[in-house]
Amino acid sequence: MTTVTAASPIGSAAAAAPVVKPPVIRKGLPGRLLATYFGTPLNAAITLACIAFLAWLLPPILRWVVLDATWSGTAQDCRANGGACWAFVREKFWFSVFGLYPFEQRWRPATVMGIFAAMVAVSTMRRFWSPKLFLAWALALALMLVLMLGGVAGLTYVPTRLWGGWPVTIWIAVFGLAVAYPIAVLLALGRRSQLPVVKGFCVAWIELIRGVPLISLLFMAAIIVPLFMPEGMTIDRLLRAQIGFILFAAAYMAEVIRGGLQAIPKGQYEAADALGLGYWAKMRLVVLPQALKITIPSQVNTFIGLFKDTTLVLVIGIFDFFTTLRSALGDANWLGFATEAYVYAAFVYFVCCYGMSLYSQRLERELTPERRR
Repeated sequence: MTTVTAASPIGSAAAAAPVVKPPVIRKGLPGRLLATYFGTPLNAAITLACIAFLAWLLPPILRWVVLDATWSGTAQDCRANGGACWAFVREKFWFSVFGLYPFEQRWRPATVMGIFAAMVAVSTMRRFWSPKLFLAWALALALMLVLMLGGVAGLTYVPTRLWGGWPVTIWIAVFGLAVAYPIAVLLALGRRSQLPVVKGFCVAWIELIRGVPLISLLFMAAIIVPLFMPEGMTIDRLLRAQIGFILFAAAYMAEVIRGGLQAIPKGQYEAADALGLGYWAKMRLVVLPQALKITIPSQVNTFIGLFKDTTLVLVIGIFDFFTTLRSALGDANWLGFATEAYVYAAFVYFVCCYGMSLYSQRLERELTPERRR
């Protein structure tokens, strides 16, 4: 008697299934680079095209920037060499830093920039994060203002029309963002408020300010505001520009923070209510820390944009770093070197903005270790 055994369908399917080879995993940095840039024919073609483009583009740039460049000398030397005239940047460097600030008093803005650098260095260290740091910043900003303005403690008074260069850019950006940030938090909370009057005021502020460009606010601060002042009363031009910048920054930051508030799960609000926390305690201890943490990339992106927008104060005659550098191009002895000036300005702004970006990435990794990939 012959026994016939039926073939298992599972076994047949397994036997008929094609054998899939596991992907080749290349270890080490060279292997990863090879897999990334030459892993497929398309990637290899794109990589080779990029290499060819850079081989065509970089040599003339390198020649202009370094090999044929003039690092010291006169404008005639620069024109004779034909390369970049970094001698112009060297000649106008301190003017781009301090502007028209009196030469014998330049130690004061230099001290201001030193104080600012020290405060930024301390603020990047989380172990110093406490209410005392806010007090330290308030005292530092007050000291910076006294040093720049003078008129007290035996310091010569220097009007703001003589300010220029980096101290003006630092003052507008740092003081403006420092004042605008708490206003932005209140506006974001107010826009989500259940009180119609509070919500209506915050919505009107945010939408009105965001609906017009910054340059229009600066023009209004410089031209329209003095018309409403009593006769004989004036407000400093730099202060007016500062107020316009604060209003603009607060409106944009408020929308970023509101997005963070909306991203917090409803359960967090309910859990805070279950603990018996009042509104302000709930926001301060539960909601805002999470909302501000998850919006770090958006906040820094807004900071970078506002930092670069400080160059718009040139339209009302305030000499920030970029405007001061542009005014240096009017020197009859150094005509024709605008490219070098703009490359120098772009490099400075890139370093500052890229530094903020790197710090924000580090801060995000430290505050949200659960999101690391």
